[in-house]
Amino acid sequence: MISKCLNDERSAQEQLYKLYADKMFSVCMHYAADREEAADFLQNGFLTVFSKLHLFGFNGSFEGWVRRIMVNSALSILRKKKRFNEALENIEYMQELPEHEVDMELIPSAEVIAKVNDLPSKSAMVLKLFAIEGYTHQEISEIMGITVGTSKSQLNRARTLLKIAFNKK
Repeated sequence: MISKCLNDERSAQEQLYKLYADKMFSVCMHYAADREEAADFLQNGFLTVFSKLHLFGFNGSFEGWVRRIMVNSALSILRKKKRFNEALENIEYMQELPEHEVDMELIPSAEVIAKVNDLPSKSAMVLKLFAIEGYTHQEISEIMGITVGTSKSQLNRARTLLKIAFNKK
């Protein structure tokens, strides 16, 4: 199918799109404010997939390669919207948490996603890139144009804010 896409066979391109569109839309939703924005990320991502298909080296999973393009596409669009330039709010990390810890496995995933989406955008982005996409802090620093220390700090901030949010329940 990839070789047919490289030969500009529209039916193969359509088949490839249909094969990955739903899964990649879910990836895009991790970074989007709404479905419309996710659709923009998806469209931009597939344009990149088809224009860079000749660069796929068959070294790893094709789905992983497409997924990385989708994430990078979303981040590129977000960078252009300057959502990363949000001023960092002061927060007391030493704030005492209640003594009881929340068992995250008992919390519905929709509620966890909602709490993550309520985080400040930079903290949420670092958390998603680290925990969902599996990027290292070095990779996150390069993607977001921040230092490794800032990436680690933002991940810690996201975790702290989530603990606070779930312990307030």
